[in-house]
Amino acid sequence: MNKPLYLGIATSTGDGRAGGRARSDDGLLDLSLAIPKEMGGPGGATNPEQLFAAGWASCFHSALKAVAAQEKVQFADSAVVAEVQVHPTPEGGFSLGAALHVELSGLDQAAADKLVEAAHGVCPYSNATRGNIPVTLEVTVA
Repeated sequence: MNKPLYLGIATSTGDGRAGGRARSDDGLLDLSLAIPKEMGGPGGATNPEQLFAAGWASCFHSALKAVAAQEKVQFADSAVVAEVQVHPTPEGGFSLGAALHVELSGLDQAAADKLVEAAHGVCPYSNATRGNIPVTLEVTVA
């Protein structure tokens, strides 16, 4: 593998998702963690799924803008909502699923769908999860 363009480093301490902390090496990210109420925890703090969703939404949005610029496609406004789902497995473990909801204005549905598919092909998060977890794409135009 080639030398990385960037290396993001974060450390989890304490009890991990069950009341621990996550901190980036530069200190810009420093968060308390908690198990969500929906999973039997106390809630009140972020969790790994929210962090993954925030990273994927941001990365996908950047990929969308980069592909649009490369293909000289203009749109008025955009947003990406990432949902990261936790599912129980029959073996007693857990698996992930995801849905990306992309909102675009100023394009017709066919052009928006094509742009989102192209972004899904270049986004590092999409590439990392492809074939590993179920992912759905939903494109809404206004």
